[in-house]
Amino acid sequence: MSYDLIIVGSGAAGLAAAVYSGRYRMRTLVIGDEFGGYTSIAGPIENYPGYSSIDGFDLMVNMKKQATDLGIEIRDGRVEDIQRGESGCFTLRTKKGEEYFSNTVIIATGTEHRRLGLPNEKELTGKGVHYCVTCDGPLYRDKTIAVVGGGDSSVKGVNLAAEYAKKIYLIVRGTKVAAEPINYERMKKLGDKVEVLFETEVKEILGSGIFEKVVLSKPFNGSIDLAVDGLFIEVGLLPRSELLKKAGVALDERGYAKADTMMRTSVPGAFVAGDIINLFEGFKQDITAAAMGAVAATSAYEYYKIHGDLCVVHGKSSTDS
Repeated sequence: MSYDLIIVGSGAAGLAAAVYSGRYRMRTLVIGDEFGGYTSIAGPIENYPGYSSIDGFDLMVNMKKQATDLGIEIRDGRVEDIQRGESGCFTLRTKKGEEYFSNTVIIATGTEHRRLGLPNEKELTGKGVHYCVTCDGPLYRDKTIAVVGGGDSSVKGVNLAAEYAKKIYLIVRGTKVAAEPINYERMKKLGDKVEVLFETEVKEILGSGIFEKVVLSKPFNGSIDLAVDGLFIEVGLLPRSELLKKAGVALDERGYAKADTMMRTSVPGAFVAGDIINLFEGFKQDITAAAMGAVAATSAYEYYKIHGDLCVVHGKSSTDS
C-alpha cells in the first residue's frame, strides 16, 4: 500500500507530525512500536503549554485523537528496514513482514536508555535492575532503592520513587546534580528519605538470579557494598539510529541524525524529528519534539508538492487504496 508520507514513531514528534500532515491532506501512515514513547510513561507533565499538569499518557492520547480525527492512519508495528528506490519511492518493511511504500518518510524513533555496561546488568534487568521508575517504582513500596545518575531524569525518578520507597540513595558520578531547579528543590524537601552519594560510581552489580547489591567506587558508611532492594539506572539516552543507517541518513559523531533546521536529512524525501536529532544541544522536551514534528511534516509536504507521486507500485499510486 502506498502513502504520501509514512511517519516512523508514535511519540510526541511523530504524532505532532501526523497532525500537521493531516492538515495538509497528505495520505499518512504512522507506525510505532511504543505508543507515546517515553512521554507515555513519564507521569505528570507540568511544562507543556496549555496544561498546568497532565499525565504523559493522556497527552499522547490527546495527540493521537487529534491526528486520527484528521484522517491519519495509525498502526502498531516495528519498522525494521527503510530503502529509497531509484524512483525516489521509499519501501518500508516491518518485523511482521508487512511492506509499505511512501513518497516521503519522517523518522522519529527517539532514543533508548543508556546502560552502565556492567556484567550482570542485562541478566538482572527486570529482576531488581530497572530503567523506568514510572513503570517499576510501585514494586518497591516501603523498600530501599538506589538511583544512578546526576541529571534531571534521575532527580525526577527520585521524586517519583519517594511516593513508594522508604529510602533512596542517589548515586552521582560528579560533584553536583544537574537538574531543573524546581525538580531539585522537590528532592531536597524529601529530607533524610534521600541520601546523595557524590563522586561515586557503581563498579559492580551483584546477584545470583536476582539483584542483591552494588559495589561502589568508594566506601559509604565504611563499606563499598551497598545492599538495596532495587536499582534504577538513569544515566542518559542513546539515539535509536538503526533505521537511519539503513535509510542512508548521515549521522553525527554521537549517532544522531544530521539535519538542517527544516528537518531535511542527507537523503532526499527523508526527514527526522524529535530526540533522534540533537538540534538543541541535548535539550529534549515534548515541546521541542512536537515543534520538530510540525516542521518535518511541513518539509515533507513541500517536497511532495514539488516531486509529485514517486510511488507507482503495481499500478497503484499513493492516491489509490
